[in-house]
Amino acid sequence: MGRGKRLPAYSVLMSVYEHETPENLNSSLDSMLLQSYPPDEVVLVCDGKLTCELNIIAKSFESEFRPYFRIIRIDEHVGAAAALNEGIKACTCPYIVRMDSDDVSFPERCRRQMELFAAKPHLDMVGTFAEVYDIDKGETVGVKRMPTKHKEIKKYARRRNPFCRQALAFRREKAVEVGGYAELDECEDYEFVARMLANGAKARNIPEVLVRYRISEKDYKKRKSLRSTKNFIRVRKMIHKSGFSSFADVVIPSAMQLMLCLLPWRFTRRFYTRMRSGGEEYLEHLTEPY
Repeated sequence: MGRGKRLPAYSVLMSVYEHETPENLNSSLDSMLLQSYPPDEVVLVCDGKLTCELNIIAKSFESEFRPYFRIIRIDEHVGAAAALNEGIKACTCPYIVRMDSDDVSFPERCRRQMELFAAKPHLDMVGTFAEVYDIDKGETVGVKRMPTKHKEIKKYARRRNPFCRQALAFRREKAVEVGGYAELDECEDYEFVARMLANGAKARNIPEVLVRYRISEKDYKKRKSLRSTKNFIRVRKMIHKSGFSSFADVVIPSAMQLMLCLLPWRFTRRFYTRMRSGGEEYLEHLTEPY
């Protein structure tokens, strides 16, 4: 924000809707505006009408950080994908850093990502590892570790999202070139990443925990719902139809997701806990495409 620099300029892109808590939105925005290498702009897309409390927070940030903080308002709730596409149109910097309205970025996150973009200008996507924080227990319960090199990322993406969505940064020009996010009910982040890779995007993950994202038992139950399972399978079929993945890449993870959907919650809860305690991979790496 108004300083000399050699690292690339970047925009922060975040969408929010009425079900978010004011506390989460405030802490999430704080974490982005207090980066050791601050953004040139923050674009907050309001997906439908917000509560009075959320509006107060959004307006307070807009007032304090004008003209670097921009609010894009959409009258009706359109979903994350459509809201993010409006945000991409509004962003003016060459790189976009994605952030969820209920998560927190650590102070060095954006500096580390822009340093990698500067050192390797051929890259189109850069992610990081993420700390998993259980809000019901009030403690950190694991780390999402993703493949770090492009070849590994591309292979991993055939079955699941190779990025923590809360930690993704990407080249705006490449995102526009592929048409932005597909307007899906769920899994739009995974489909977007796979389409970017299928269209020649180069990618890396920084093997450092630079984002904290929150989970709860409610999130687990939502992921094993029939609706989420259908969306999960639908997206994998879309990716396969594009030629990016094989038939087996659809069948194997879809079968596992269907199994978790049908099994009793007490079993899947133990399975999640076991995967967390294993320390190597979080369960989402196997089943969650978001």
